[in-house]
Amino acid sequence: MSVVIKTVGSKRYAYMAYRSGKKVVQKYLGPVSDPRIAERIKGIESEKNVPERFYSLFWDTDPSKIDLKRNARYVIERILEMGRLDAVEWLQRIYPTRLIIETCEVSRKISERSRNFWRIWFGGVDAR
Repeated sequence: MSVVIKTVGSKRYAYMAYRSGKKVVQKYLGPVSDPRIAERIKGIESEKNVPERFYSLFWDTDPSKIDLKRNARYVIERILEMGRLDAVEWLQRIYPTRLIIETCEVSRKISERSRNFWRIWFGGVDAR
C-alpha cells in the first residue's frame, strides 16, 4: 500500500494505491492540505518500516533498514517465533494472512511448538 499524490490545477490530492489481485486500485483520500488527510498519509507511510517498539526482535540487524517487502519472510518468521500479540496484530496489517500462513508452514526457523500454535490461531490447518 502506498500514497499517490496527484496535482490538479494548483491543488494536490491524495490517493491510497494497493493491489487487488492483478489490478492496482486507487482510493481517494482527499486534499493534501486537509490536516486529517495529512495525518492519514503519515500513518500509511509509517507502515513501510518496522515500528521502533519491535526493534528488539531484530537484534541481529539494523531494523530501520529492513525492507518489509523484500524481507517479508524474515520479518514474519521473527514475529511468529518471538513476537507478542501487538506484534502479530501489526504483522497482520502489513501482510496478507495467506502469506503469513505459507511462511509458517515452510519455514525452518519457526519451532514445531510455535508452528502448531499458529496453525490453531489461524484456524485453517490442523495441528499435528
